Amino acid sequence: MRTAYTADQIRGAEHELMARLPEGTLMQRAATGLAAVCADLLGRVYGKRVVLLVGSGDNGGDALYAGERLARRGALVGAILAGSKTHEAGLAAFRQAGGRVADRAFLEGADLIIDGLVGIGASGALREPYRELVEEANAARGPIVAVDVPSGVDASSGRVDGAAVRARVTVTMGAYKTGLLVDPGAEHAGRVELVDIGLGAYLPDPDVAALTPADVDVLLPRPGKESDKYRRGVLGVAAGSDLFTGAAVLAVGGALRAGAGMVRYVGPSAPVAQVRSHWPEAVVTELDRPSIDDVGRVQAWVLGPGLGTGDWAHELAAGVLASNVPVLIDADGLTLVARDRALLRRSAPVLVTPHAGELARLTGADRDDIEAARLEHARRAAGELGVTVLLKGSTTVVAEDSRPVRVNATGTSWLATGGTGDVLSGVAGALLAQGLGCYDAASCGAYLHGLAGRLAADGAPLAAADVATAIPAAIRAVSGT
Repeated sequence: MRTAYTADQIRGAEHELMARLPEGTLMQRAATGLAAVCADLLGRVYGKRVVLLVGSGDNGGDALYAGERLARRGALVGAILAGSKTHEAGLAAFRQAGGRVADRAFLEGADLIIDGLVGIGASGALREPYRELVEEANAARGPIVAVDVPSGVDASSGRVDGAAVRARVTVTMGAYKTGLLVDPGAEHAGRVELVDIGLGAYLPDPDVAALTPADVDVLLPRPGKESDKYRRGVLGVAAGSDLFTGAAVLAVGGALRAGAGMVRYVGPSAPVAQVRSHWPEAVVTELDRPSIDDVGRVQAWVLGPGLGTGDWAHELAAGVLASNVPVLIDADGLTLVARDRALLRRSAPVLVTPHAGELARLTGADRDDIEAARLEHARRAAGELGVTVLLKGSTTVVAEDSRPVRVNATGTSWLATGGTGDVLSGVAGALLAQGLGCYDAASCGAYLHGLAGRLAADGAPLAAADVATAIPAAIRAVSGT
């Protein structure tokens, strides 16, 4: 599992480790790792033009010592000193190796730019001259390597206020920072390379975590020799309406492809006909009244995709939420519970899967604020509502109680098309029915959904049904079969 930490957590670990080491050891370790990544990116180091953007803090020192190492290998290295002070020992070593202090004109024609302006302790918008220098660096031809975190990105949240470095690679020291895994910071970070400087034994419990394929493989339910369709999990799906028949088809398809032993679909006549046509495997109950009394036993429910928000839908939602099994609430179901929060007063687990607009309706927060601070709002909603929150978006995050927020590392922008969220509901719902808790079902569901999106798209547009079809391939991929 890839774990990440806030700036305060990293600084605490560094403080403990530095007390046990000679002064400057951590900076030398960081500079060695940084220089190695830069050399690899350059290919041939000799004769290449490298620009250091040097701020006042330790990131500037890391950049200077890395520049020293590149200069000793024959690179033409110039340092733009932008801070009110400069790391004296680093600057001396840099100059002794043949590096020189340069002005901004040196950016033109640079083969590589190393961003050492601000470190993990910075927050808020960049001030001058950093802001203007960042914009010039972003506009330059050479790729940027950020030291620890791109300047302008909040290391603890991924928030970006104003200008920020857009790095090709971010070389982060000791441990991943939360802001490198969460958009918009993750988008600015590019590829993230971790340099081990010895912090591991001094780190606390992580702030966030991202599942790896091995983690998902361990968590996914697998049928045993004695399995039957009931033991493999029966999922109820209350979705679709006369207006939105496709949502029901997609949610049921996602559930079947994700391994549910049986899917019991309930809905009105129009979506019932579509589900029967597309998925003869599903057990279908056509409702002439909004009741689940005659549906049969289920281990979990998916509630809401395309259901509508009128009185009929509200009554059906109330019946589903009155059950004693886990319920995943999505789409129109979220609108219903936003209007009537009393529906969430239940003892059985609830997983909600909103996008930012739906979470804004649930909590009363501003949508733009949610997009800018996804972790904060997902955590707050989980605590206030007493549910597990899967917040969809460019970075999907899963929050529950005081556990580390899980960040999904799969996915593709091609998933931004109608109906893919309905497939995700079916996938995560199937995992709930198979016995995973909300936290794991949401995390694994998001991972598989994102990976299936990549496989289905393969660099081109996709339709939501393609994602459902690719779920088995995603499951095979994480298991290596």
